[in-house]
Amino acid sequence: MNKIIQVLLAIFLPPVAVFIEKGAGKDLVINILLCFVFFVPGIIHALWLTLK
Repeated sequence: MNKIIQVLLAIFLPPVAVFIEKGAGKDLVINILLCFVFFVPGIIHALWLTLK
């Protein structure tokens, strides 16, 4: 059940999902930058980190 919530967060709020999974660090900064460039790469990055 917890993975389902993380996947939903990765789709709708990618930086929050990355923060919950990895904490504040380089992955969070990368995800925020990807979300600023275009939202879809941020979603893909968050899903990749969540499902890894």
